[in-house]
Amino acid sequence: MKRSVLLGLFVTASMLASSSFAAGGSDDLCATNLQAIANAKTQTLTPEIRTRVEASVQQAKAYQAQNTEEGTKKCISETTQTLQEIQNQDKGDKT
Repeated sequence: MKRSVLLGLFVTASMLASSSFAAGGSDDLCATNLQAIANAKTQTLTPEIRTRVEASVQQAKAYQAQNTEEGTKKCISETTQTLQEIQNQDKGDKT
């Protein structure tokens, strides 16, 4: 339960911060989401979810490395979806 609340706070902070970062600091949101994912990986994730998270992080880092506005947007999209997937997995975890 505590993990779900903590992850929910990360996702909420990321979503609230998205409008403030959109004016030029979007890369920071990408980095923030990547850090939130790294923090969430300390949770008990199923092997299937862990594999998808790792693949998603690699893809997001590749987008981030492009250093373009489009790459940053793709990174944010990728990481936001991953955070939601982790949060959804936690909702199903009743322990």
